[in-house]
Amino acid sequence: MLKYLALCALLCGIVSAENTKPNIIYILCDDLGYGDVQCLNPQGKIPTPHMDRLGKGGMIFTDAHTTSSVCTPTRYSVITGRYNWRSRMKSGVLNGFSPRLIETGRSTVAAFHKQQGYATACIGKWHLGMDWSRKNGGTSDSPDGIDYSQPISNSPIALGFDSFYGISASLDMPPFVFIENDRVTEIPSVEKKWMRKGPAAAGFEAADVLPILTRKATDYIAARAADAKQGKPFFIYLPLCSPHTPILPTKEWQGKSGLNSYADFVMQTDATIGAILDALEKSGLTENTLVVMTSDNGCSPAAEFSQLLAKGHNPSASFRGTKADIFEGGHRVPFLVRWPARVKPGSTCDQIICHTDLFATCADILGTKLPDNTAEDSASILPALTGAAKEPIHEAVIHHSVNGTFAIRQGQWKLALCPDSGGWSNPKPNSPAAANLPPNQLYDLSNDIAETRNVQADNPEVVARLTRLLEKHIADGRSTPGAAQPNTTPVEIHPQPKKKKAKPAKAR
Repeated sequence: MLKYLALCALLCGIVSAENTKPNIIYILCDDLGYGDVQCLNPQGKIPTPHMDRLGKGGMIFTDAHTTSSVCTPTRYSVITGRYNWRSRMKSGVLNGFSPRLIETGRSTVAAFHKQQGYATACIGKWHLGMDWSRKNGGTSDSPDGIDYSQPISNSPIALGFDSFYGISASLDMPPFVFIENDRVTEIPSVEKKWMRKGPAAAGFEAADVLPILTRKATDYIAARAADAKQGKPFFIYLPLCSPHTPILPTKEWQGKSGLNSYADFVMQTDATIGAILDALEKSGLTENTLVVMTSDNGCSPAAEFSQLLAKGHNPSASFRGTKADIFEGGHRVPFLVRWPARVKPGSTCDQIICHTDLFATCADILGTKLPDNTAEDSASILPALTGAAKEPIHEAVIHHSVNGTFAIRQGQWKLALCPDSGGWSNPKPNSPAAANLPPNQLYDLSNDIAETRNVQADNPEVVARLTRLLEKHIADGRSTPGAAQPNTTPVEIHPQPKKKKAKPAKAR
């Protein structure tokens, strides 16, 4: 009888864990390379014990991709489950004063969780635009005429987050000020410069931002622990500011890596991951909390690749290119998932997945069907997490570079619709080195992961098939099953160079 009762208790515990809504924490590092995480790149020279701990305790995805090789467009896709190039943003990134990018009426992953009874919080770098109050009205990308004493419209709290604490854009973009919900915490009164000059709060220091965000996130977990244990879960979107420029590790981390300041900053970022995991453990929330750690694009050249390579470390691992590029180094990123209640520790998945997939995965976990006009490019990775996936999660995944270049990946094949990098690496767009190259690049990643041999001339049928599939996914307004949807603005596979005008902020 006792054995029977014990078995019943065990089974009830399993059923309960599978049916209880998990807490969800989505950590988005900023410019962290695939090769910077040791459990993904054992040859790497930067110690990342906490990222490795996360990977060991859950599932490591080896073929995960951002939708763009720069940050604003990737963030749009994480929050909406939709490819960025369907929006008004076809290239580049926003700046700290840019108006809201996410369209009015578009559902977000935060709003979805709020509807499902979650407490929702965004802590960190937003970089999706918000509408600052301006003395003469209107919106623009300019710092002129902003009334910092007034609330900000269309901040994250207008998009489904109960609370927001963070910065408007990258840490090298003004205004240099913290925002809490829809107001600045201190009105800018001076000018400061971290890469770029602009209005700043007198008490704002760039090196303090990562420690403050870490503390805010761990405090939030502690504050929500009691409610979470009572069946009132939380969703935290934690977009970090590191290891993006300005590369400013705090004093305790300076020189720790023995490589350079970027590597020191990666180690500090890893410590933030550890603090999050420790906060969950201390609060007794580890078992039923789904933690995702990833990056918004590949590593930036600002990391000083030559210094790191000389010491045996490659932030892009075995992949070609860097942040901004259409090559794998631009958009193939770390993606680690831990959820002890459902995900087998020490597991690995080689499925091709995408940052759009958060939305559909959460809906699948919660047993909710999304409407056709929501998360049109999001596919659930839950079958992969639980080991039940029998088919590819995506029919294909579409990549995008800083200048608006497209690539499409299906199985072993990757087709890039350009002769160049589409970004900052050689051969650069419109460079003499690219002038006489074929107009397309086709790589068989099953035997050429470094993208060294363009085999488009030998496989015209693959080029034609993948081009048709790309055109279909663009025209349908979606890449997942469902009714066709409109793109926000027209999409060109081969965009024409724009006439020179006021430029959006250059991604760094």
